[in-house]
Amino acid sequence: MSNESTNSTFDVLVAGGGMIGSAVALGLSRQGWKVGLVESASAESLRTEPAPATDVEGFEPRVSALSRASEKLLAELGVWQKVAQWRHCRYREMTVWDGDGTAGIHFDASELHARDLGTIVENRHIVHGLFDALAESDVTVFDGQQVAGWRRGEGLTLEDGRNLNADLVVAADGGWSRLRGWAGLPTREWDYNQQAIVCTVRTEQPHAFTAWQRFSPTGPLAFLPLLNEQGDDHVCSIVWSQDTIEARRLMALDDADFLRELNEAIEFRLGEVQAVSRRYAFPLRQRHAKDYVADGLVLVGDAAHTIHPLAGQGANLGYGDVRVLLEELERARNLGQSPGDSLVLGRFQRRRKGENLTMMAAMESFKQLFGRDELPIRWLRNTGMRWFDQLPPVKNRIAAAAMGLVD
Repeated sequence: MSNESTNSTFDVLVAGGGMIGSAVALGLSRQGWKVGLVESASAESLRTEPAPATDVEGFEPRVSALSRASEKLLAELGVWQKVAQWRHCRYREMTVWDGDGTAGIHFDASELHARDLGTIVENRHIVHGLFDALAESDVTVFDGQQVAGWRRGEGLTLEDGRNLNADLVVAADGGWSRLRGWAGLPTREWDYNQQAIVCTVRTEQPHAFTAWQRFSPTGPLAFLPLLNEQGDDHVCSIVWSQDTIEARRLMALDDADFLRELNEAIEFRLGEVQAVSRRYAFPLRQRHAKDYVADGLVLVGDAAHTIHPLAGQGANLGYGDVRVLLEELERARNLGQSPGDSLVLGRFQRRRKGENLTMMAAMESFKQLFGRDELPIRWLRNTGMRWFDQLPPVKNRIAAAAMGLVD
């Protein structure tokens, strides 16, 4: 990681040092590009060793269900080996059911001849591993800095007045991307009028290395398995997406009343939920940029697309962007092309836009299907779930695609 004061001109500048942006910066540097990374937090704070988790309060509320493809990408960057030294939980099965019916779907890694379906990791562990790797790379990190402006051909302006130039700027600055706005890239978006409540809970029974998800008309509830440093398998991260009014009511409850309602919602599948950490609530919004590229700029991750968390695919879509961008810029380097070449960026957009839209459309269909309470709709979706669960080739093909095991 180079000293920030020594460079002002780069091949590529990445704005945003989260899980996606820092992976882009690290990967491009490994290819030989001269890379700068701008991040508002201090690099030192992002490299702080994660604290042990002795109870439910020790876990970060935000976790990601990484697919095998995302794990492979991080391994290729030399990061996964570090992340895997800290607490994480591979899950081998997934159980999904309709709270207003009797049908369900069960996925099992053994049916795919795989060791697991994916891995639950706290987001901060991933960022920590990436910044550890960045510290040993040639990436110039401008930490503790916000991007104050961007204009085509004029580079990035930092809040301290410095101007940074690059052939390509990668916008990895999140769902409310300022760079996307400055570039004039419009989005299609709508508010779900829902909030996702996230926290960590302790359950009476072990989670059995299974991800549990119950659908209801007001939103899905997911229990994602966790392990602490002692290997305790009675801890889960929950994501409870509810209509905004209902979410606010749940957030206002004391812990005892919240646990009572949570136990009813999960139908005591893991026995009694016994303890809950501090709760957080995040508004849910679907967003997709109509174009991912402008002259000398490309959007990745949440800057390009945000998705409902019901299938936990947000981080995996972002890492799909990273993988394709790295492939296209490596190809450009081998051909002697500029990283900001419109043909290079056009290939990236064509490869990613269709895949992202397909996943987003599928999640929106699930959201609408399970949000309907009419009797014919309930009968139809329960019949469909039973049919789907009894067709292992179809079910396993879809599971393998979600894991990144097939193209």
